[in-house]
Amino acid sequence: MNLKENLISLKNTFINPTCTLVAVSKTKPNKLLLEAYEAGIRDFGENKVQEMSEKAEQLPKDIRWHMIGHLQRNKVKYLAPFVHLIHSVDSLKLLKEIDKEAKKNERIIQVLLQVYIAKEESKFGLDEVELRTLLHDEALAKLDSVKIIGLMGMATYTDDEDQIRAEFRFLKNLFESLQNEALPSNVELKELSMGMSGDYLLAQEEGSTMVRVGSAIFGERNYQ
Repeated sequence: MNLKENLISLKNTFINPTCTLVAVSKTKPNKLLLEAYEAGIRDFGENKVQEMSEKAEQLPKDIRWHMIGHLQRNKVKYLAPFVHLIHSVDSLKLLKEIDKEAKKNERIIQVLLQVYIAKEESKFGLDEVELRTLLHDEALAKLDSVKIIGLMGMATYTDDEDQIRAEFRFLKNLFESLQNEALPSNVELKELSMGMSGDYLLAQEEGSTMVRVGSAIFGERNYQ
């Protein structure tokens, strides 16, 4: 199948048709991104700041760029002028840096807080206690150029569907619990980003509103 057929086939499997599809385009050439764009995709996910910045310069300006990789504070300034959503925020220090750079660009930058749900040490994210502490920190409420719109989590890389489902369900339950709490005005939890090429259907079954899919669209990843 070609890329357009891949996309049609993928969307036909969606359990939740309103779930946002973020096409994970890291390492892929602009030619393939344009094919996806012409097939209707507007949300693209990258994990390296330089690569995303270069693509944003060269590709259509109505693309919504998602930063899905671990983000270092000293790289925020390069994304601040154009990034649509940062999925991988895991500290108050990073939020403060995003807020500072957003102010310089006269923008409000949307972010997701990354929650650690996997049984893998290589994954990043906040645990439940750290997440709640951050959300109720007085310093957070003072950040007026950043908007926390949801949570993101990555499940363990395993064939055990019960484990994956349990990790997604934990995050959904935490998400719903936080929605019922009094939170600062710069927090509006409406997006739950979980699920990738291998588990996006399980994620949708457990309440995901946004999935990050690469290989099911573009083919196997070019490792760098």
